[in-house]
Amino acid sequence: MGRTGVLLLNLGGPEQIEDVRPFLFNLFSDPEIIRLPFPWMQKPLAWLISSLRSKRSQENYLAIGGGSPLRQVTEAQATALETNLKEKGEPVGIYIGMRYWHPFTEEAVAKIKRDRIDELVILPLYPQFSISTSGSSFRLLEKLWQEDPSLNRINYTVIRSWYEQPGYLQAMAQLIAQELDKFAHPDEVTIFFSAHGVPVSYVEEAGDPYQKEIEECTDLIMQTLNRPNPHVLAYQSRVGPVEWLKPYTEDAIQELANEGVQNLLVVPISFVSEHIETLQEIDIEYREIAEEAGIHNFRRVPALNTHPVFIEALADLVLNALNSPKVQLPQVTQMKKQVKMYPQERWEWGMTTSAEVWNGRLAMLGLIALLIELISGHGPLHLVGLL
Repeated sequence: MGRTGVLLLNLGGPEQIEDVRPFLFNLFSDPEIIRLPFPWMQKPLAWLISSLRSKRSQENYLAIGGGSPLRQVTEAQATALETNLKEKGEPVGIYIGMRYWHPFTEEAVAKIKRDRIDELVILPLYPQFSISTSGSSFRLLEKLWQEDPSLNRINYTVIRSWYEQPGYLQAMAQLIAQELDKFAHPDEVTIFFSAHGVPVSYVEEAGDPYQKEIEECTDLIMQTLNRPNPHVLAYQSRVGPVEWLKPYTEDAIQELANEGVQNLLVVPISFVSEHIETLQEIDIEYREIAEEAGIHNFRRVPALNTHPVFIEALADLVLNALNSPKVQLPQVTQMKKQVKMYPQERWEWGMTTSAEVWNGRLAMLGLIALLIELISGHGPLHLVGLL
C-alpha cells in the first residue's frame, strides 16, 4: 500500500509584526499579483510597495492582535480533515503549503518528498479559482515539479475549484441562517456578499473565471439558504491604479445606506478562514463606513474555519479525488490556453481596459523614478532645478 497525502494550499500571513514587510515583499513579488511588462521590475517594485505599505499594514495587524491567525486556523482545518478521513478508513498525511509565508509551499513539497508520498491530492483552500490565488500556487507547483524530476513518481490530482460542492454550500447557508436569526426581523436583513477583488483586466483580457464563479457561488448559496432576504455582491481589497471588479464594497455599503437599508449581514464569500480581510477590513473598516452612513445593525458571518459540515465537505472532495481519474498539473499547464496567465497585451490609447492597465504601469514606473530621485537627491528633475 502506498502512502496518501493531501496538500492544502493557502495564502499565508504574517504571524508577528516584524513579518509584515517581508510578507508584503513576497506577495508583491508574485507576477500573478502585479503583472508587469518586464520581469526585472518585479522585485524592485515589490521592495518599494512593501516599504511604503508596511507601516499601515502593521497598524492593521496590531488592530487584530499583532498578527494573522491564518496559519493556526489552517492547521486546525488540517487536523480536523485528517481526523475525518481517518474515521472514514482513509489515513492520509496532511500538508500545508502557504504561498507567501511559512510554511511555504516549497517546504510542504519537501516534506511530501521526504515522506515518500505516492498518492497526492492538491486542494486549494479557495472555493473559486483565480489566477491570483489558486493559479499562482499551481504555477509554483509546476515549477517545482519541473525542477525536480524525482517528484514525477507521485500520482497526484488537482482540485481546481469547488464552490459548487453541496457540503460547502450547506455550511455557508447554516452560518448565514444563524446570524440572520440574531436580528429582530431576520427577513428584512440585506445579505451582503463581499468577495476579494481582482483587476478587471484579469477577467476581460486574461480570461480569469473568478468573477463568473463568484457570481454563481453567490446564487447557489442563496438557493441553499432558501430565505426571502435581498442580497448584493461587491468586491473588496483593491490595490493600485488600475480598475478592479465593481461594485466596490465601500461604495455598495454607502449606496445601500442611501436606499434606507438598516440591517446588513456581511458574508465573506472568498474566504474559508479568519484573517486580516475579515477581522480588520470587514469588522473594523467596513463597519465604520456602514455606521457613519447610518447602518447601525451590522453583522458579519464568521468564516467557515473548522465548521463540521465544511470539514465533511473537504473530506468528500478528497475522497472523490482519490477515486476519480487523475487531473494532473500538466493539465493545469494546458488549462492556461483557456485561462491565460500572461496574455499578449498591446498598447492602446483611450479609455479602454488595456490602455488603463498600461497607463497604470507607466504611472507606477514614474512614481518609482520620482521616489528614487527624492531619496537619492540625484536625477533629471534636480538637474533642471525642479527639485
